[in-house]
Amino acid sequence: MFTGIVEETGDVRAVEDAEGGRRLQVATTFEDLTEGQSISVSGACLTVEEVGEGWFSVFLAEETLSRTGLDEIEAGEDVNLERAMAADGRFDGHVVQGHVDATAEILAIERLGDDWEFTFSLPTSIERYVVEKGSITVDGISLTVAERGDEAFSVAIIPTTYEETTLGTKGAGETVHLEVDVIAKYVERMLEADGPEEAGDLNAVAEQRRRDS
Repeated sequence: MFTGIVEETGDVRAVEDAEGGRRLQVATTFEDLTEGQSISVSGACLTVEEVGEGWFSVFLAEETLSRTGLDEIEAGEDVNLERAMAADGRFDGHVVQGHVDATAEILAIERLGDDWEFTFSLPTSIERYVVEKGSITVDGISLTVAERGDEAFSVAIIPTTYEETTLGTKGAGETVHLEVDVIAKYVERMLEADGPEEAGDLNAVAEQRRRDS
């Protein structure tokens, strides 16, 4: 599990196409990485395959490539990095699984004083989970939805986020990874599982308790 608080950006040193996927070698200052650990790479939860002096490698399976924009990443590009949350760590963002739900296009970037406003396309597959003032993860960054339209949403980016993540290097037309708040998915699933009959049973129980009180 992650929190969406990017720890650093890492330079992609090498990209190798391999059978069944691709392999990335990424530069890092992390000194505690070990093989088998989970790490968020621009919002995608991946497994550390190998660790060297100042770098680590990950393998991207076909499933990951089909759901992300990592199939087009090239050596020299930067990615957002976050290690899995420690059990005794501070929870500064929101619950992030590192499961990319969709990709979106940056539609516009506007400077507003010291901050920036980024507007992204809103894929129909996740639009029901995106609400104003709700949480959303963009390329592994925990953000708050400032405004939501029918086909787009915007977020406010403070200087620290702009300077310390890859958003500061992005431009209109580029692709980002989106992960919606997992709590919304659980709520939806529970409501689907309950269905009308279950909802009626719950109402009956509530009515009986009201009469007994």
